Amino acid sequence: MHHTFAKHIHLPIKRITLATLLAISTLNVAYAEDAVKVEEIEEEYTFLESIKTGKSLSSIRARYEHVEQDGFQQGSAVNKLKDAYAFTTRSLIGWQTAPFNNFSFAAQITDVHEFNDDFNDRRDNLPEDQVGVGAAANSSVFKRQFPNIVDPRFTDINQLFVEWTGIKNTKLKLGRQIVNLDNVRFIGDIAFRQNTQVFDGISIVNKTISDTEIFAAHFSKVRQVNTKLRDGNIDLVNIKYRWLPTESITGYSYFVDVANLSQNNGNPAAVGTAAQGGNGLGASNDLVNTATTDASSKTLGLRLDGVHVIDPNWRSLYTLEYAKQDDYRGGNPLIDAYYLKVGGGAAYNVWSLRLDYEKLSSNDGKYGFQTPLGTNHLFQGWSDHFLATPRQGIEDLYLTFGGKIDKAVLYAEYHVMKSDEKFQTIGAGNFGDKFGTEFDASVMYPFTDAVWGKVEYAKFNESDVYGTTLQNAARKGDKEIIWLTTQLTF
Repeated sequence: MHHTFAKHIHLPIKRITLATLLAISTLNVAYAEDAVKVEEIEEEYTFLESIKTGKSLSSIRARYEHVEQDGFQQGSAVNKLKDAYAFTTRSLIGWQTAPFNNFSFAAQITDVHEFNDDFNDRRDNLPEDQVGVGAAANSSVFKRQFPNIVDPRFTDINQLFVEWTGIKNTKLKLGRQIVNLDNVRFIGDIAFRQNTQVFDGISIVNKTISDTEIFAAHFSKVRQVNTKLRDGNIDLVNIKYRWLPTESITGYSYFVDVANLSQNNGNPAAVGTAAQGGNGLGASNDLVNTATTDASSKTLGLRLDGVHVIDPNWRSLYTLEYAKQDDYRGGNPLIDAYYLKVGGGAAYNVWSLRLDYEKLSSNDGKYGFQTPLGTNHLFQGWSDHFLATPRQGIEDLYLTFGGKIDKAVLYAEYHVMKSDEKFQTIGAGNFGDKFGTEFDASVMYPFTDAVWGKVEYAKFNESDVYGTTLQNAARKGDKEIIWLTTQLTF
């Protein structure tokens, strides 16, 4: 009886097992066929396909810029600056392939074209009809008639790199590349100008640690917006930890050993009012009375930054940042200053308002904290009076406002700027600390996904006259600028 029962029990089990085995065998065959198909597909994916499925790095940007600046032509006590206007276009033509065996390749060419010569592009080039004609034969004299609009004509390789992603959560990039870190205060591509800043070397980004991004790089060359290619050693480390998607803390160290950066250009004979740096030997070979030369520096800092969501409509904004700058690899020992930023505000739906205080300190009027590789156009106003920090340092209290009406993006900021250490003004023994005020505003409108237009305005009003004479080249005179820009991305 038990035996018979057992037969009745085991018989269907055997049948089920056999059926299951048959099913599994069938599935295995199917899986094997699918695997072969996948393998065949992978084998068919060629480098040509990676090119076809890559992404474009191409755009064309046209701009009109008009500058009115109160002041005298460099080297003249009589001739005032003429109004400058520039019609320029920038064409970027490039492509980056999709990954192929963990490798991606990118190439991009830039071409900036000038349609007129009525501005100082900081390049020693004359209009063709004035070459060798009288005083205009000296191109620098010709250019000094106008305020600076640093968009010189230029054609070159803008980016050329290979990217490797063979290690999980890691991206390595070798070659000429664009780098933008944090708010681009210290390291950026200066994308506003027609010629961008690019770096030659190797960089790596790693995201293995949860909510943490580590960036490290070594660059041996940097090409600045004035198109000068500088040799040197640039070592960057930036580590960002996000405890929320829009809130983070970042630690960074930037070691910059590059001779003749733009911040170093100046006149050692004008040490009493020199706007730049405070590095190198002055006319009397006195380290204290200095204006130029070796600005190799190391900068270590910490940045707390965030947008904290309160509810679906309201968000709070905050930033706290501190950095210390010292000499590095033979840099001038006067390089000893700090950076401080404190600010915050609120955002309601598409509208935001915030107040910030930023200080680039001075070493007793001998050296001002510098950010030679940053996108400095975005800071201390758009008039570009403070691309290099004056030796007396700068304190900037500014209010920013932004929002949208339909598709139009509105933005405005107002600055009150003074020096950290007092500077000499007109008249013997007269000193001041008020650089001036500035109002900036812009409207950007996206006509399509590929085309946008933008109108920008900047107005700087001088307070205390920076310099011993009105003709001094370092003077921060009244300045008004209008930009009209449109860009096509394809």
